[in-house]
Amino acid sequence: MNLNSKLEDLFRLLPVQKKALLRLGLKTVHDLLYYFPTRYSDTAHIKNIKDLTAGDTASIYGKISNLKLGKGFRSRIPMAKATIEDDTGKIQAVWFHQPYIAKMIPENTQAKFTGKISLGKAGLYISNPEFEKIEKLPLIVGESLFGDNQENNFASFPIYPETRGMTSKWLYHALQKVFKSGVIETLEDPIPETILKKYNLPGLKTGLIWIHAPKKITDAEAARKRFAFEEVFLIQLKKQHARLKTEKQPSFKIEKEKADIEKFTSKFPFKETQAQQKAITEILNDFKSGKPMSRLLEGDVGSGKTAVAATSAFATVTSRPFGQNYGTLQVAYMCPTEILANQHFESFITFFYHLGISIGLITSSGCKKFPSKVNPKGWTQISRAQLLKWVANGEIPILIGTHSLIQKAVGFKHLAYVIIDEQHRFGTTQRQRLAQKNNDHRIPHLLSMTATPIPRTLALTVYGDLDLTLLDEMPAGRKPVFTEIIPPTKREATYELIRSELKAGRQAYVICPRIDEPDPTKELALEAKSVKEEAKRLKKDIFPEFEIGILHGKVKPVEKEKTMKEFAAGNIKILVATSVIEVGINVPNATVIVIEGAERFGLSQLHQLRGRVIRSNHQAYCYIFSETTSTTSMDRLRALKNAKNGFALAEADLVLRGAGELYGRKQWGVSDLAMEALKNLKMVEAARAEARTLLESDESLTEYPLLKEHIKQSDEIHFE
Repeated sequence: MNLNSKLEDLFRLLPVQKKALLRLGLKTVHDLLYYFPTRYSDTAHIKNIKDLTAGDTASIYGKISNLKLGKGFRSRIPMAKATIEDDTGKIQAVWFHQPYIAKMIPENTQAKFTGKISLGKAGLYISNPEFEKIEKLPLIVGESLFGDNQENNFASFPIYPETRGMTSKWLYHALQKVFKSGVIETLEDPIPETILKKYNLPGLKTGLIWIHAPKKITDAEAARKRFAFEEVFLIQLKKQHARLKTEKQPSFKIEKEKADIEKFTSKFPFKETQAQQKAITEILNDFKSGKPMSRLLEGDVGSGKTAVAATSAFATVTSRPFGQNYGTLQVAYMCPTEILANQHFESFITFFYHLGISIGLITSSGCKKFPSKVNPKGWTQISRAQLLKWVANGEIPILIGTHSLIQKAVGFKHLAYVIIDEQHRFGTTQRQRLAQKNNDHRIPHLLSMTATPIPRTLALTVYGDLDLTLLDEMPAGRKPVFTEIIPPTKREATYELIRSELKAGRQAYVICPRIDEPDPTKELALEAKSVKEEAKRLKKDIFPEFEIGILHGKVKPVEKEKTMKEFAAGNIKILVATSVIEVGINVPNATVIVIEGAERFGLSQLHQLRGRVIRSNHQAYCYIFSETTSTTSMDRLRALKNAKNGFALAEADLVLRGAGELYGRKQWGVSDLAMEALKNLKMVEAARAEARTLLESDESLTEYPLLKEHIKQSDEIHFE
């Protein structure tokens, strides 16, 4: 047996188990060793039935009998009931909403049951207990229970993420076989011993035993801390290594006089905030260094990221290529959607029209160029071939677009600066591809911008190769959005408040979780409001006097653009939409947003949606329509109401839900264990500092072959 041995070659597996292992992503011994438990069933809470008291969460060993199906007398909730008996007494077990349990456990089965002890009219009962069948009941409950019995020689039984056909019990025993084989004796620890000692972390072999078969809960906690640190440390090492590599490559030295910048920003219809001025200064200082800039600009919706991008773009396109007294450097601005690309194209025209600088737009729907020969203050549609020709020979200094920007056909003469808006997938590979399109063969500066609230620990980890700049200040005159959670009883009164806003000339968004109504014949169909039916209901019963439009992911791009133009022009008063409007749509006259089924959205998504109405100095309103009675959901919605900004909200969501649920393993490419560790700022900062120190002393990692191999082999994590 070795780390690459396939599990199907080592264990007798039923077809259902083979499928289950594949679903869990477990193919080899290495996969199994790094498949960590989510929690532990603490055997310290094992009790005799006679010793149970209401409120306990306990484990009992017993024989099950009298299994039957039933329904609650008043509630009519389906349930399964049974009697559990040990030498000291009997207790009833009840599984609410799980009547199928009665078919899963044969009469007189011996098992271990774990659950909460509650007090009902008929006495004590154990509710919704987890159960594990056993061959024979232990003789007594107490310390000797785990004495010489090899199978039970641990204090906490690991509970793993399970799937149909694969239980924690099977995984535990499979791992015991792996441990007995001696394969972990061959493992080398990737973390240097000095770091392990410094932070009092167990070594690899000890860590694996402690996390899968801890003798006490403190061992499990130490092991989890070790593997969380390891993952964050390895991510930091990759990121810092990539950054050092990038910094060694030639870039564009851009120096602009402060007076020139102030002359450009003086044309803005607003005064920049101090946060914007600080961000511009940091970017211009990076430009002067001659090293390729790598910076993340994080700021709430409406905090002025576009103005920062335009100012730094101005510094770039009014600078000459190295060694030339003619021509200009170029800027590429990439957006996630066509709507947003068109919007930024229009914004940049207002920033640059007085300078006569050419701006291009490229999307799958077509190409545009400003200024037009016919109308110097407007744009014109041009052919793709013509646009690409002008970009390639440097005649168009600013090119805005979607992913079309990194297609093969697009080439630049002097691409010095790349701005990415809400595109966290854009990694080192795409940056290199853009650099290769550059006749200058130098690495362009990179500014990645996001309005998604990200906790500081997550930003420091997944964006470890980027410097972080926060726009934590809103423009003067912007009033905070009035946010209110609306129960069903206050709907009618709220509709009247919205009507008064619409009559005053304002506009509103209504956001729904679904596009179509659920199929009533399908079991477990999501009961949530749909865009199509809600638009009909609002028009018929609530706002018959106002024009209502709809927008969702299935609407064709041409129709979508037409609807948005109608809404922006004020012809549509209410836009009923899915969360498709979350990113970047800018209609200053829309001051009201209603979010139906708000508990179905993530907090950062709700914050993004609310940001659609912070586009002017008019008072904005966000009405959260929710019918939830869940305490957790209400806590989250109250956090949205009370948070002063996105950064505070992100930290609140991290505490309320945990990083794994907040951002998800698939979204960030980080395990649940490391995600949980992101609540610990000290650990993240320590891992980052150790990675940097290691690379500063040995950049090629000659003394650390395992770490060198890890960087070489590991796929780049793409952040979405």
